[in-house]
Amino acid sequence: METNKQAQKQYAKMVEDVSPKSPIGKNCVLAFLSGGLICAIGEGFLQLYGKIGFAEEESLLLVSVTLIGISALLTALGIYGKLGKYCGAGTEVPITGFANSVVSPAIEFKKEGMVLGMAAKMFLLAGPVIVYGTLTSMVVGVVYYFVGR
Repeated sequence: METNKQAQKQYAKMVEDVSPKSPIGKNCVLAFLSGGLICAIGEGFLQLYGKIGFAEEESLLLVSVTLIGISALLTALGIYGKLGKYCGAGTEVPITGFANSVVSPAIEFKKEGMVLGMAAKMFLLAGPVIVYGTLTSMVVGVVYYFVGR
């Protein structure tokens, strides 16, 4: 029993020695700044939509749809993943992070076809709740904007 504990301690020491050290302070600052920047961009869109003449409720809806669209586009272009590697958790601000988690698997499995690849894997990997919530919010936003006015 004692040799097993010694082996575990040795293994833990070996893992610690070869594992790269994570700059926690730098990562926290980057996450804070990038998440704040995404939120500031959202606030900028909110102000822009208000100045254009949309009511506050409509502006809030349009900000959500805009951030989802931008996140999906950046994911499809391969930019969002690079931002995520550099900025870390800050890019996982809920609405943009959810859009990224929906689009990523769809793009990855695109070569397998639209139905058995993109559609099936998107629901399998991202989870039906995230996919349904993201897509529904976009559809409701568009319908509300064009029909509900």
